[in-house]
Amino acid sequence: MDLTERKLRILHMIIADFIKTGEPVGSRTLSKKYDMGISPATIRNEMSDLEEMGFLTHPHTSAGRVPSDKAYRLYVNNFMEKYELPEAEKRIISEKLTSNFIELEKTVQHAASLLSEITNLTSFALTPTQDEDILQYIKFIPLDSHSVVLMIVAESGKIINNTIKTDVPYTEENLNILSKSLTYDYKGKTISEALESDIIRNFCTDLTAMGFFAQSIMPNFMRTLERMLDVNLYMDGMTNIFSLPEFNDLYRARSFLEMLNRKEDLTRTLINRDSGVIITIGDENSSDIIPDCSLITATYHVDGKLIGKIGVIGPTRMKYGEVTSVIEYISENLNNTFKLIGGNNKDDEPKK
Repeated sequence: MDLTERKLRILHMIIADFIKTGEPVGSRTLSKKYDMGISPATIRNEMSDLEEMGFLTHPHTSAGRVPSDKAYRLYVNNFMEKYELPEAEKRIISEKLTSNFIELEKTVQHAASLLSEITNLTSFALTPTQDEDILQYIKFIPLDSHSVVLMIVAESGKIINNTIKTDVPYTEENLNILSKSLTYDYKGKTISEALESDIIRNFCTDLTAMGFFAQSIMPNFMRTLERMLDVNLYMDGMTNIFSLPEFNDLYRARSFLEMLNRKEDLTRTLINRDSGVIITIGDENSSDIIPDCSLITATYHVDGKLIGKIGVIGPTRMKYGEVTSVIEYISENLNNTFKLIGGNNKDDEPKK
């Protein structure tokens, strides 16, 4: 059976109507809403053919049809139109992402919140893997007589703090010398390069008199560096599903929330997705994602090297063109924002 031009037109209208209303679409609905020049009976026959071809499904409680995953895939590949964000919305995105971009994690978390706010879907943002991130400076800050705060800052804007207990007393001068020495030795190195070096031996060679202090504090320094390699997943709008008719069923809503709570599985799924804008629909997703959901992701870059991901997860009935355009625009602004963080191309401004 061929997918004729008339069948494509009817299918397109059914998908558009269902995305808008969430209600199964019948032949009489199409006949009344759209001037197709054919009778409801002819539309009904074409819909039967489309169902037989796997593009429509027929809920038992309704006379109408709803699109299948196969129909949404056809729609995304062939019908989805580029949505142009209003200038006011573009301005809001640009201003909010550049208002406070001192720290990578906070900016990424802010982007996830902004994406959820605009799309009214569950959003997420995955920080990049950090093994090739470059160290910028290291600082030890006194806390009490046997505790110091270690702060490590990378060029990407990633900052990590760790409170360290010391076995021996220290002076503020000790901490300043240690901070300057480590910054001198490791500024410009990647985190993986720093972890491969023998920091304790190098430091003791440079400053023998502080050897005992180094032996006490350096293992904690190494563990803090390792923590910088962690990938963080930020999520927002997890309760937005309760406003969607697809999740009026408490079982479906609970399954969705349980899936989101399996953060390790979701993080692994997101890490393994290809770069660029990727849309997976329903059964195209791995078993880690409930099958009646769609996942849209885009990648962003930090200093042109580190790659993170941002996107949304929601019902297969979503405004694919609009949501994809919002995700693309936010990811583009993240790219430009992180150029500013890294100190590169300081004359660049986030996309307006």
